Amino acid sequence: MGSVQIVTTILAAGITAVAVWLAVRAVLRMTAVIRFGQPDPGRFTDRGARARNMLVETLGHTRMLRWSVVGAAHWFVMVAFVVLSLLVLEAYFEVVTPTGGLPLVGQWVGYGLVTELIGILGVVGILVLIGIRLANRPGNPARRSRFTGSTMWQGYFVEAVVLAVLVCGFLIRGFKVATDHFEFPAWATPVSHAVGALLPAWDAGTSVTALVKIAISMTWVIVISLNVTMGVAWHRFAAFPNIFFKREPGRAGSGLGALRPMTSNGKPLDFEEADPEKDQFGVAQVEQFTWKGLLDFTTCTECGRCQSQCPAWNTGKPLSPKLLVLSLRDHAYAKAPYLLAGGGKDLTGEEKATEAQLAHMDVLALAEANRPLIGGADEFGVIDPDVLWSCTTCGACVEQCPVDIEHVDHIVDMRRYQVLIESSFPSEAGVMLRNLENKGNPWGAPPNTREDWTKGLDFEVPRVGEVEDFEYLFWVGCAGAFEDRAKKTTRAVATLLHEAGVNFAILGEGETCTGDPARRIGNEFVFQMLAQQNVETLNEAFGDREPAKRRIVATCPHCFNTLGNEYGELGGQFEVVHHTQLLAHLVAEGRLTPVQPVDGGLTYHDPCYLGRHNRVFSPPREVLGAAADGITEMPRNQERSFCCGAGGARMWMEERIGKRINVDRVEEAMSTGAKTIAVGCPFCSTMLNDGVNGKEAGDQVEVVDVATVLLRSVRPAGTVDPEPAGTAG
Repeated sequence: MGSVQIVTTILAAGITAVAVWLAVRAVLRMTAVIRFGQPDPGRFTDRGARARNMLVETLGHTRMLRWSVVGAAHWFVMVAFVVLSLLVLEAYFEVVTPTGGLPLVGQWVGYGLVTELIGILGVVGILVLIGIRLANRPGNPARRSRFTGSTMWQGYFVEAVVLAVLVCGFLIRGFKVATDHFEFPAWATPVSHAVGALLPAWDAGTSVTALVKIAISMTWVIVISLNVTMGVAWHRFAAFPNIFFKREPGRAGSGLGALRPMTSNGKPLDFEEADPEKDQFGVAQVEQFTWKGLLDFTTCTECGRCQSQCPAWNTGKPLSPKLLVLSLRDHAYAKAPYLLAGGGKDLTGEEKATEAQLAHMDVLALAEANRPLIGGADEFGVIDPDVLWSCTTCGACVEQCPVDIEHVDHIVDMRRYQVLIESSFPSEAGVMLRNLENKGNPWGAPPNTREDWTKGLDFEVPRVGEVEDFEYLFWVGCAGAFEDRAKKTTRAVATLLHEAGVNFAILGEGETCTGDPARRIGNEFVFQMLAQQNVETLNEAFGDREPAKRRIVATCPHCFNTLGNEYGELGGQFEVVHHTQLLAHLVAEGRLTPVQPVDGGLTYHDPCYLGRHNRVFSPPREVLGAAADGITEMPRNQERSFCCGAGGARMWMEERIGKRINVDRVEEAMSTGAKTIAVGCPFCSTMLNDGVNGKEAGDQVEVVDVATVLLRSVRPAGTVDPEPAGTAG
């Protein structure tokens, strides 16, 4: 070992020791913060499926590769990062001796070839990512940059480190080539040999460059250890457990569908026994999120894919799912010293810490602890109320997040506290909640008018109780029973089922709202009240049938989602299909035969709760494909479909900030040139019709349900059923 190698070895050991010590301290701090969260025992089920899903999502890059170029570049950088770890380890041998290398594999030509290839692709990949970041710098007046609000220096720093370490790897190999100490042939390592041809035969070059490589790597470790909220770096480690512990690993796509149940101390809340002084009602303090929630906040990589897809952000509203998560993350870690010292509020709002503890507490942490979780700028709140109530729960953020952050669950948990404890929510939504409690529907229509849509049909609609046997229970829903446009869909579906010879029945006045708008706004009490009533009614209607034969068809995706995904928690096990699924089946079987294609061009709008939440993309398109000459897809379709603006109980709240979401979607639909906009949801129908009317384009384009399109094709003009008699909307 020469004098140069002695110096490089000592310096490498010193900086590594500092980096390791700081990294251990950082990991312990992060772990301590995550452990503040509430229990969530459901995250430990089916570990085999969780492990498989984690490997598929990480190694397969299933989320990232939806964005082809950036996904491929990121995959190469990820693989290069893993290999970089081996090459950094190899550098510790190279600082000791210029001929050093990894034992066992260090002399294997296959190792040289693979690392060379990954190094090349890693350099290309990181340059692509740097280019994308530079091309999408924040400051765009249209607010379209997904990096708006991200900590840009951190991204540049991480990317520069990756590039520098990769370059150092080729320089080390080049010096070995120049000094004739390289173990691999030119055919396996062409770039290394090309670099070596340009470098001098400096014996110490290998050790010095290896030291630089170690110094850059350990500087990276030191910087991220001093910045525990640096998600752009820490997600490389936190993503694996965060994906492993996702809510439903076996569910296709993002794992959306049902909301996470309202829990206290890890157990579902029973409202008959719940006590606000002992049980947690939603989330009022950051430590009241589950540990998985705190892990979510820690894992955010600030990539902004959620932000780029969010309908609220894209129409000028203050909600960005990314910025919401970053605000909660920064608040949690700033508040951590206070919590670690024994501080915190109990469920009655009383301080847990003693006066002596508070006297010695960090002033900044204490100030952070006194911030309300939800509050305006004048209250120094962590999350502004306009941010909280802008969410449509469309799930675009969860769908696109590459590390499986569950934004919607966290937003609804905060809403639950605001509604149930603070009684703080948009005033117009109060009318909807009172209607649900008093009338069993959000419009406040008289319950005895639920069957008015059947008037004027040329066949009798059977009721449960009047007929003993039926194949499907037709769940009409509140919109389908009371809202004028939705009644047309209800009648079209009933007519088509009758035409196809499907044996179905309705509950009529026995039906009440599923509770979806109450649950999404945060009123879990009203949801459970309505849901338990419906479960009891449905169980009685189906009698002793086994779950597989308890078939329900629903025209509203919100009802479809609630009945199929959420009623199981309350003892209601049903096989629920959306009407487009059943109609597609009937067309495929030849029981419904389209005879006249709908002309004028047609486009289809994917409802969020049908598409993204429940992965029903093909059946509506199959029906429309049979009934029309083709579908012109909007730029944003299927899992990237743009929301209509009605979900999350936004249907009953005024949209006062920014551009109206439904208008944005209507403009996109009209840009296709189609004369018909087909939908599969009554909320979407209302919102898009309003958008068309708002643009005074009613003579240019028509918004109709998939069922209506099919009925017009099955029964050409002149044979379609008349308008429903009477209205209650």
